[in-house]
Amino acid sequence: MTEETILVVDDEAAIREMIATTLELADFRVLEAENAQQAHQRVVDDRPDLILLDWMLPGISGIELTRRLKRDEATQEIPVILLTAKSEEDNKILGLDVGADDYVTKPFSTRELLSRIRAVLRRASSKGAEKAISHDGLTLDPVSHRVTANDAPVDMGPTEYRLLEFFMSHAERAYSRAQLLDRVWGGNVYVEDRTVDVHIRRLRKALEPHGFDRFIQTVRGTGYRFSTKGDKPF
Repeated sequence: MTEETILVVDDEAAIREMIATTLELADFRVLEAENAQQAHQRVVDDRPDLILLDWMLPGISGIELTRRLKRDEATQEIPVILLTAKSEEDNKILGLDVGADDYVTKPFSTRELLSRIRAVLRRASSKGAEKAISHDGLTLDPVSHRVTANDAPVDMGPTEYRLLEFFMSHAERAYSRAQLLDRVWGGNVYVEDRTVDVHIRRLRKALEPHGFDRFIQTVRGTGYRFSTKGDKPF
C-alpha cells in the first residue's frame, strides 16, 4: 500500500464519494471536507500528502484557500490539485498563479485523475528530497546524509537514519510497525515486526545524549510517532 493521504474537498457528497472510492481502490488513505473551513482544519490536524480541491466551494472558494495555504510556511509544501468545471485558459492560469500544482477539468476519467495525482506526488517527493528537515534543533540533511542536534553531530546506523528521515518527514502521525516496515524497509523485504522495535531502541539511544529521544514516542496499541509535543518516549 502507498499509504499517502489525500484530502478531497468538494461540497457535493456524490463527487466526494466517487473520488474517495477511486482513491481507496488505488491504496490511498482518504480524508474528506465539504468546505474550506473543514478543509483547513483537516490540513492542520492530519497533514495530508496532497489536496484535491474543488474551485467552486461555498463561502471561501477553492482558489482562495489555495492562496492561503501557499502563503503559510506550515502548509505551503502540500501539493494542491484544483478540480473545476472551468476550462478557460485564464482560469487555469489563475489557479496555477496562486500556487496550485495542477489543474483537472470536470468531467475527468478516474485514470486521468490517478495519473495526475501520482505525477504531482512524484514531483513533490523529488522536490523535497534534498531539503534539510528540522524540528526544534534536530536537523537531518539528506544531501550530506548527516544528522545534527543543536549543531552537534549525531552518529547512527543507516537503518536508524532512514527511520528518522521518515519520521521527521511525517511528524505528528502515528504509524504501525507494519506501516513502518513497508515505508522504511520496503514491501519486498521480509523482516519481522519486532525488528522495528530493535531499531527504535537504537535510534533513541543515538538521540538520547542530545535530549531528543523524547521525540520518538510509543503510541499504545498502534506503534510509533515522531512528535515534538510531550516529553516522554514511552
